[in-house]
Amino acid sequence: MLLKVDNIHVYYGAIHAIKGISFEVNEGETVALIGANGAGKSTTLKTISGLMHPKSGSIQFCDKDITHMEAYRLVSLGLAHVPEGRHIFLQMTVQENLEMGAFTSKGNFDAALEHVFTLFPRLKERRKQVGGTLSGGEQQMLAMGRALMISPKLLMLDEPSMGLAPILVEQIFSIIRDLRKAGTTILLVEQNAGMALDIADRAYVLETGKITLSGTGEELAHSDKVKKAYLGG
Repeated sequence: MLLKVDNIHVYYGAIHAIKGISFEVNEGETVALIGANGAGKSTTLKTISGLMHPKSGSIQFCDKDITHMEAYRLVSLGLAHVPEGRHIFLQMTVQENLEMGAFTSKGNFDAALEHVFTLFPRLKERRKQVGGTLSGGEQQMLAMGRALMISPKLLMLDEPSMGLAPILVEQIFSIIRDLRKAGTTILLVEQNAGMALDIADRAYVLETGKITLSGTGEELAHSDKVKKAYLGG
């Protein structure tokens, strides 16, 4: 097991945002967290990646207790988090953004860069362009490419399709499928439940800080409750 989240409780001040959730991600799997806005999906990812810490419960990654570990140390362990809203370095070029992604990596920089450019040919074309001048879809590609520069053991994607035109959503999910086929372990947070369940080996439904359903992507896609709440069926 690559990641084990065990009964974590997370607060924003007095607000109890995550209420005792537990789940796991095995090596090579794509696992989706789906749910409405404000369900706690992004908070869960932030807690795993060390940007927030739980009040109680534990998180294990690669057999290490990372519950209270600093975010920068988690990157060195091979945990990559692509946050909602992309957060690329707007004043830096595409190439410089990718170099920043590899800052903690001890791997082969040129091989990692070539891998990213193979996945995202558009980034190769724009490698000298300043990040802030890219389109929304290109910025999302850059945020994902930057995370992949450490050849992560776990890639966490927070709302990769948010704010993108349908054709770009298809492109982003096509790339996620390619990563999955290549064996990348992915934890995906996504409001587009249909796309997320189509790609996921397993999935969890989060509602107001609690997991209310879990199963394979296919099982949840055919669940009447999920269809009614998230798939418009």
